[in-house]
Amino acid sequence: MFKWLERRIEKMTPQRGILIYYLVALFTASALLALPLFYDGEKVIGAVDTIFVAASALSVTGLTPVNIAETFNVGGYIVLMFIMNLGGLGIMAMGTLIWVLLGKRIGLRERMQIMADNSQHKISGSVKMVIGIFKLIFIIELIGAGLYTLFFMYQTGDWGYSIINGAFLSVSATTNGGLDIFGNSMLDYTETYILQVPVMVQIILGAIGYPVLLEVKHYFQKNGKRFRFSLYTKVTTATYGLLFLGGAFFVFVMESRHYFKGDSWFMTMMNSVFASVTSRSGGLTTVDPGHFHDGTQVIMSALMFIGASPSSAGGGIRTTTFAVLLLFLIAFSRGRQVIRVFNREITREDLYRAYAVISFAVLLVFVGVISIVLFENSRFDLIDVVFEVTSAFGTSGLSTGITDELSAPSKVILMMFMFIGRIGFISFLFSIGGRQHQLNHNYPKERILIG
Repeated sequence: MFKWLERRIEKMTPQRGILIYYLVALFTASALLALPLFYDGEKVIGAVDTIFVAASALSVTGLTPVNIAETFNVGGYIVLMFIMNLGGLGIMAMGTLIWVLLGKRIGLRERMQIMADNSQHKISGSVKMVIGIFKLIFIIELIGAGLYTLFFMYQTGDWGYSIINGAFLSVSATTNGGLDIFGNSMLDYTETYILQVPVMVQIILGAIGYPVLLEVKHYFQKNGKRFRFSLYTKVTTATYGLLFLGGAFFVFVMESRHYFKGDSWFMTMMNSVFASVTSRSGGLTTVDPGHFHDGTQVIMSALMFIGASPSSAGGGIRTTTFAVLLLFLIAFSRGRQVIRVFNREITREDLYRAYAVISFAVLLVFVGVISIVLFENSRFDLIDVVFEVTSAFGTSGLSTGITDELSAPSKVILMMFMFIGRIGFISFLFSIGGRQHQLNHNYPKERILIG
């Protein structure tokens, strides 16, 4: 049975193989979280909610129909931290680490799957990249856990509470997992900037793209001498920065006379910045987005739809896809045939991929929103449903508070969106389409009217 399954997987495309691996991981995580020994007291949750929590942790989203703090015990928290790391680093990355530790040879097929799981174009250096990513994430999580443990120790004086809360918050922020064991995210720390700032830094490091972190590391190792940042790093960093500043600006302006009315300008600025950062895919929040103005929720929905960078812990259509779309529109409006940025030209293949992702993503989100509206019989405002769907798709985890009230079919839809957001749209499309074939013939070309 297992040999037959192994042979079938070997014949699959790398993208379809990754999809199977994530499904197996979801089944395993769900079975693990269903064990009574991980629950607090005699509390038990339903099968759909158990799978939902497992899917949320594995896809590092953060949406949950139950209160994590009141449902699971310390053992459950540790399991959730492991699942979030598995989802944040990627299944193939974790598998690679295990193979390396066991001294097993990593073949071509495994390298291709690592490449697909991390949205890379080259097979060479994939194992070295994975090991480098693991080291960086481990250091970031360790530093964060230490800082948060000291903070909670100063606040409570309880070492046990401080260590588990510090570790969980660090893992959740770095992997962009968005789950919390405070019971209400970070709403109790609206003015605790000493905690907010490192959390924002960890969310950014997890969402900006692992190759960016590795390149920055190499830059400092060489003291900036004879080092050139890749086009990917330049584009994704610039796009991430613009979206971050733009999001913070819009939240600040739109909520200054609404949610933040009466707050100091500094408090308003800090919470606006946090809201913009967490919209990338963080999930943790110092404010309740359900109380935001509809216009602000639309802006945040757009930010969550775009999501984080490729080869990161985040989801969505990704920042580079959005950047290619904008660059093409600018070039097209100026009558240019090619897209140029940072003294480089974007290939047509990347342009076609970007438009395929955007077109299919818009269609998918539209279908998801309509489906949930029908399943819920219009019980919720449309903006709340849009916010929930884009949050799942962008693996952000922000919510207006309707997650636990959704019916089972609606929760299944959100789980599907979380899954697609985590494995990446390109991998998802290729896993559906199967193997790619090169056409050996062409038809006559003819122009059609556009616009």
